[in-house]
Amino acid sequence: MEEQCLDYVLVPLGLLVLAIYHVWLLCNILQNPSRTVIGLNAQSRHQWVLSMMTDPLKNGVLAVQTIRNNIMASTLLATTAITLSSLIGIFSSSNSASKLVYGNTTSLGSSIKQLSISVCFLVAFLCNVQSIRYYAHVSFLITAPTLKGKTDLIEYVAKTLNRGSYSWSLGLRAFYLSVPLVLWIYGPIPMVACCFFTTFVLYFLDSTTQITRDLHIKSFKERETRDIESA
Repeated sequence: MEEQCLDYVLVPLGLLVLAIYHVWLLCNILQNPSRTVIGLNAQSRHQWVLSMMTDPLKNGVLAVQTIRNNIMASTLLATTAITLSSLIGIFSSSNSASKLVYGNTTSLGSSIKQLSISVCFLVAFLCNVQSIRYYAHVSFLITAPTLKGKTDLIEYVAKTLNRGSYSWSLGLRAFYLSVPLVLWIYGPIPMVACCFFTTFVLYFLDSTTQITRDLHIKSFKERETRDIESA
């Protein structure tokens, strides 16, 4: 294969692998959430909100501190993303990609690579800002005394908290995607290899074992029964 053709073949192949994996992950989250870490974490947050709001006067400080920790984590990622995006914009005029690996050609132009990385970091920034918005909203609702015993409003708070966590997860996925895009500067071969490796690692990070699922399901049922009786 000619060197200038590698970009047109390997780069779409790597992105296609990541896209197929995330489509599979999304289908599992919607249809069988217990098979994914994201789904189990969403159920855990739902139970946590139910536990906190059954007695807001007693658990209010703990709930606000937990939400604050999540806001700080989202703020850190948002700051990092916008800083990296700004630095790429500053140095976008310097096309100093080194020809270290076979296939590292500038046929597509280094500007396209830099633009892809910048867009990736901007998406991460916006997702983390959105998660901060949801977390800040939850911090007001979770300590409201009028919500005690209101199961419909507890469900609303739990959904809002999960939306904030989903936004944070999307921002983190954008950071994961930025790694292959950065390696694309050195050529399509490192980029496609990183896409396969990232997909392999994410599969083990996102999937759950049968033992973990059984423990969570048993814990959820027992906790939900106690919290509903308490509410």
